[in-house]
Amino acid sequence: MSPVSEETYGKITPNLDRVMSAKRKGKSKVTIFPDWCKGCGICAAFCPAKVMELNDQGKAVVVREEECINCGFCELHCPDFAIMVQPKVDDEIPARRDLLNKDEDLVAGENEESIKEKG
Repeated sequence: MSPVSEETYGKITPNLDRVMSAKRKGKSKVTIFPDWCKGCGICAAFCPAKVMELNDQGKAVVVREEECINCGFCELHCPDFAIMVQPKVDDEIPARRDLLNKDEDLVAGENEESIKEKG
């Protein structure tokens, strides 16, 4: 297999970045804890999707959450640990939680029965 030439690589990578970020866009929930934020502005300055801005009090606020590509830069570089990026909960996840809860109920029921037998 021959290596990819620089010319071909240059043609592929800009599109690849755009496609990859489009796949992740809108799938994250960004939470900023205003009491912890000291307003350094690192998150707003370096966010590639410009999801955050500083408000009139100098604190970071989420202004375009739907543009978040879940790169994690803001969360990892916040010196105050004031930012949390999590996946959004979709319709499929609650159904799975219901299944997990049923399994937990079964385990709890078995434990209760075994305690009654011993008791």
